[in-house]
Amino acid sequence: MSLTVRPIVGRRAKITALGTYVPPDVITNKDLEKMVDTSDQWIMERTGIRERHVLAKGLGLSDICTAAAKKCLATRGIQPSEVEVILVGTVTPDMMYPSTACLVQNKIGAKGAWGFDVSGGCSGFTYALQAGVKMVESGAHSKVLVCGADANTRMTDYTDRTTCVLFGDGGGAVLVEPAEVGEIGFIDYLNEIDGSGGVSLNMPGGGSLNPSTHETVDKKMHYIHQDGPAVYKFAVRKMAEAALKLLERNGVTGADLGCFIPHQANKRIITATADRLGMDPERVIINIEKYGNTSSGTIPLAMETAIEEGKLKKGDLVLLAAVGAGFTVGTVLLRWEI
Repeated sequence: MSLTVRPIVGRRAKITALGTYVPPDVITNKDLEKMVDTSDQWIMERTGIRERHVLAKGLGLSDICTAAAKKCLATRGIQPSEVEVILVGTVTPDMMYPSTACLVQNKIGAKGAWGFDVSGGCSGFTYALQAGVKMVESGAHSKVLVCGADANTRMTDYTDRTTCVLFGDGGGAVLVEPAEVGEIGFIDYLNEIDGSGGVSLNMPGGGSLNPSTHETVDKKMHYIHQDGPAVYKFAVRKMAEAALKLLERNGVTGADLGCFIPHQANKRIITATADRLGMDPERVIINIEKYGNTSSGTIPLAMETAIEEGKLKKGDLVLLAAVGAGFTVGTVLLRWEI
């Protein structure tokens, strides 16, 4: 390995703490068999998902972020009042406004912090993360809380067998701070959007184009609409392409990675990407079986799984990769410094 660490004007940034949260209620494949024409075997073979967590009625996405944020800050041993910025990657906010970042700021008591939401589909966490990294590298801020979470079941049509098997609720939060002398932390990133893919994965109702009416509700325009084959084809191609390009320009290959943490949309997409990277399957993190697709929440949840399984250790070279609605693509290369 000949890792090329790009010079940064100013200081480097790193992740210093992680916290995650999933709601306790669960929908299994067996439960879905009673709701739509599907089977546990079909779902497992096509997606790799066995169960997914569901947010209870009366709670919102901000509650997931708040629980994850509190765990993250407790792990780091700092008070919410020390947080300077809150960034939330999500497409399922509590409401159109105020932002989820505002709601989380109030719920955790981060007096004096500012922040905003990032809408990047399933790439939302990687996009919000990179924004936080640049804030720290520039010297503008020293403690940036980055949340990635979604409550997808809130916009899932449980009469649509093609989408209701895929999505779950949950997410996580990381704290981004300046790296110590001698530490590398964040190395590089590669993001991309392709707006022509918007027709293939969207929620058409509720915005300024199609404001909420009885008609939009009757037409089920407030649910996830997905062209599965088109999304799958794009994801398989672009996740691998972006990841390979990022690795190549930094002088490393998949064999040099200590850990590959991909977005958990579909097990077949993950394995196809890992094969293109030449990854040892043991170093590819897959936890989709117990969480489903939590959109912006998948990567922080997979980080926790990697730590629990002993596959993410201090000093590891780590690749994060996601593809989402938009279409969006987000990849990050970093050195794990915790």
